[in-house]
Amino acid sequence: MKIGIVLYPTYGGSGVVATELGMALAKKGHEIHFITYSLPIRLDEFGENIFYHEVRILDYPLFYYKPYELVLTSKLVDVVKHENLDLLHVHYAIPHASAAYMAKQILKTEGIHIPFITTLHGTDITLVGKDSSFEPVITFAMNESDAVTAVSKDLKKETLTHFAVNRHIEVIPNFINPEHYSTKPAENLKKKYAPNGERILVHISNFRRVKRVGDVAHVFAKLRERIPCKLIYVGDGPERPNIEQLCRKLGTCNDTEFLGKLRGIDQILALADLFVLTSETESFGLAALEAMASNVPVISTNAGGLPEVVEHGISGFLSNVGDIDDMVENAYTILKSDETLANFRKNANARAHDFHLDKILPQYENLYARVVESNMIRE
Repeated sequence: MKIGIVLYPTYGGSGVVATELGMALAKKGHEIHFITYSLPIRLDEFGENIFYHEVRILDYPLFYYKPYELVLTSKLVDVVKHENLDLLHVHYAIPHASAAYMAKQILKTEGIHIPFITTLHGTDITLVGKDSSFEPVITFAMNESDAVTAVSKDLKKETLTHFAVNRHIEVIPNFINPEHYSTKPAENLKKKYAPNGERILVHISNFRRVKRVGDVAHVFAKLRERIPCKLIYVGDGPERPNIEQLCRKLGTCNDTEFLGKLRGIDQILALADLFVLTSETESFGLAALEAMASNVPVISTNAGGLPEVVEHGISGFLSNVGDIDDMVENAYTILKSDETLANFRKNANARAHDFHLDKILPQYENLYARVVESNMIRE
C-alpha cells in the first residue's frame, strides 16, 4: 500500500508517533511518503520504502501570514497524483485534516478518489480545537474524514463532548518499540549526575503552562528533604525561565540539571529512577510510556489519558492535579528502598509492553485496508 503521512515534524508526541508509525509500516513493505515542512525529528533512517516531500512556503508580500494550509493542500494533490497514493493519514487535526479534505475535492475533479484518515492527538482537540475560530472547520474536517482515530479513550470522550462529530472514532493508542529503549544506564553518566548514588528524577516536556512544571520543582524540593536525590529536566519552552527562577528560590539548583532539547532521550531515561509528570491534562502521556519502556516507574497526575497508561500502585502512582504532597509521598514510597524500586521498575517495563508496536501496528493496517476497500466500492 502507498500511504502519505502528514505530520508536524517536531519534538511533539504527534510527530514522534507519526514518524515511528511510518518507519514501521515501511519495514513491513508499505511505501511511505512523509509530507511536511521539514525533515521529521525522529526520521533518522531512510529505507527503500521511505520518501520525504517538503512543503515549501515562499514569502509573498501580499500575505501577512504564510498560507501553509493552501500550500500543503497543493502538495498533497501533487504527491497523490504523481506517486499514485492509496491513502492519506493526517496526524493532528489543524490544519492537516482540512488540507486533506480540500486536496480530496480537487483530486475528485480529476477522477482521482483518495481517502484520508485523521488521527487526533490531543491539543488539536483539547486546547486549540475548542477555540471558536477553529471549531467549525475542525468539526467539518473530522466529519468528512473517511475514518477518525484518537490516541486514548479520554480523548475520544473529550472530542465527542465538545464537537458535533457524526463519525465513529476508533481508539488506537500510542505505542513504543521497547527494543529502542535502554534499560541499563551508562555508568559514567550515572556518576556524573548522581556521584553519591542519589536517586535520579527526570521530567521531559515542552515546558508549556499546561505541563505545570513548577509542580515538579516543588515535588523535588520536598522529596529532597527526605531522601538524597537529583532532578534532570529535558526539553524547553515558554515556562523554562520561570522554572529556573523557581529553582533558585527553592534552593535546589545545585541538585538540578536543565539539559534542553535532546534528539535521543533513551540515555537520560536509562539513568532515571523515577519519571515525574504533573500535567493539567494529557491526551495520552507518551513521555510516561517511554519512561516505563526504560524500566522507570512514573508518578503523574490522573488527568486525561494518563490513567490508561500508568497503573496506580503497580507501575507508578496517580495523584490529583496540583496535589504536591501526595506526589511526594508516592515518590518516597517507590524510592525508599532498592527492593521496592526494583519491583516498580519490573512492573513499569511489563506495562510498556502492553503498548508494543507489534500490538498496535496491525490495528492501523486493518483500518487502512477497510478504508481503502470502502473507497474502492464507492468508486
